[in-house]
Amino acid sequence: MQTVNRRRFMEGSAMGIAATGLGASSLCAQDWARQAVDKSPRRREWVTVKHDGRSVESFVAYPRSQAKAPAIVVIHEIFGMTDWVESVADEFAEAGYVAIAPDLLSGMAPNGGRTKDLPADGVGAAIGKLPPDQITADLNAVADYCRKLPASNGKVCVVGFSWGGAQSFRFATTRRDLSAAFVFYGNGPAPEAIANIQAPVWGFYAGTDARIGATVPATQDQMKAAGKFFETVTYDGAAHGFMRAGAQPDAAEANKKARAEAWVKLKALRDRFQ
Repeated sequence: MQTVNRRRFMEGSAMGIAATGLGASSLCAQDWARQAVDKSPRRREWVTVKHDGRSVESFVAYPRSQAKAPAIVVIHEIFGMTDWVESVADEFAEAGYVAIAPDLLSGMAPNGGRTKDLPADGVGAAIGKLPPDQITADLNAVADYCRKLPASNGKVCVVGFSWGGAQSFRFATTRRDLSAAFVFYGNGPAPEAIANIQAPVWGFYAGTDARIGATVPATQDQMKAAGKFFETVTYDGAAHGFMRAGAQPDAAEANKKARAEAWVKLKALRDRFQ
């Protein structure tokens, strides 16, 4: 891993913490998300995906349709594998994807635990210490696992949020057979890696997110110069983290609207991968 890549990785971690404007404690109060998952009519399960001596605990949600569906790897925020991540993975299943959300902190907590075994205020720091190559290997393993499920049609997309958004963009530079990458308010990859991208990339950004918003024009220019597909949408008035914040019971109207419009687009795009 080149030094510049590692630096951008760490900058992405810092932006993920700063731009949310939320403390770790507020992310733990997600009863509304837990209730949504528990009430879901869709099949859900936890699986252990093993590779290279690692065991990655992953949440899988299945669409109710009997038809084979595209798979999607759901990359969590810097807050780790929260109840909201399970709920959004279930929403992707509702939208017609076989969704798998790996806990990238698997094995990183004391006694080989994962996100739930770390103190809430220590999760971000633990994610910031994850080796980028380990993240890539974990994502490849869960992508391969989900692609081979009987319910999958063999096509794999990736989506991520904030820190996970940056990771979804970065993953697209390393895995050539992705069908699509969806980047939610995450910064772009190292410029020298962009030439490796084969999948179309869709970016979803928040109008009041000045920190990430400032990075988008350069990424657009770099993608265009490399001849890569990069379509973006910015939701006026929405804040960083609107996909989570817009689902909360006390959600601001702009975040609710941005979230709803993003789902319309995601569901429409899903038909491309049948």
